[in-house]
Amino acid sequence: MALSPARAQAVPNPGERVESLITFGAQSDKQWGDDDFSQTFFFLIPERQRTPVYIRVFDPDCGGKNDDLKGLANTTTSFSLYGGPGTFSGPQARDPRPTSPTPPGRLLKSVTFGQDAKYDGKWYTFGPLNPLEGEMVDEFKGHVFKLVARGLSGNDGNLYRYFFSTSPTENVSVEGGNAFTYEYCFRLPATASKTTVHLYPFVNDKVVSIKQSNFDVDNAATLNVFSIAKNGQPGAMSGDGVWTSSTLPIADKEHGLSLDFRLTSTKPAPNDMVLYVTDQYDTALPFFAIPLGGPPRYQYDVKVKVHR
Repeated sequence: MALSPARAQAVPNPGERVESLITFGAQSDKQWGDDDFSQTFFFLIPERQRTPVYIRVFDPDCGGKNDDLKGLANTTTSFSLYGGPGTFSGPQARDPRPTSPTPPGRLLKSVTFGQDAKYDGKWYTFGPLNPLEGEMVDEFKGHVFKLVARGLSGNDGNLYRYFFSTSPTENVSVEGGNAFTYEYCFRLPATASKTTVHLYPFVNDKVVSIKQSNFDVDNAATLNVFSIAKNGQPGAMSGDGVWTSSTLPIADKEHGLSLDFRLTSTKPAPNDMVLYVTDQYDTALPFFAIPLGGPPRYQYDVKVKVHR
């Protein structure tokens, strides 16, 4: 499938309107919104790209104004970069709830952050990365790296985001690049912001139905699914510290396109939650930061009856 040139590789992307990614320390209460204290993102480089790329992490430390502190800051978070064979294709690489503590692929670099004013509200950069060090993924016509954020200790929530760049010191887009995940742990903005979050799971031509599963929404948000064939189909939302799921059929004309999951908060405070989507075979679907095929637009099926 061809990727259209992208204007930005901010992760989350501005079009998603996600405030921040979040990963909690390993001693956190799961009722705060993180089911496994780990989050994996893949970074896709177009096959033709040969110049170095960089993955930049904004505010990787935990202890500043952007983080969710539960008392004195005591949390450490590791960011581990993987490339080479198995990075994308290895066992459980794309499992939203992996059981293996060791991600597949070749570990290129791992950095652990605690409370560090040097990186509070600032960028840390991985790279330069030779695109050929990523695993070649024919399905997406490019090389893939992955970055795994893991809460090693403590009970605070580390809020951060990424940028996929051609510069080590600035955010300069990788033309035609993209980023994707198979399980999203993120902060949903408060009701007062009147912000609707958009998540874009991609539907390949083998998908007959999807099951969306979400964790710890606190009954404080609504989910409506839009696509070329869906005009706001509702999905079930979870309560406090529990999982909930619901299933939706997929039409043939939705194949090869992204769906638009619109989440709107009904809560006066920000809320941390987890969401993933699987097909009828229980295989996880990727959420692309920049939706493949663009944000979907519902196509009305207008039937005209001629009276004679």
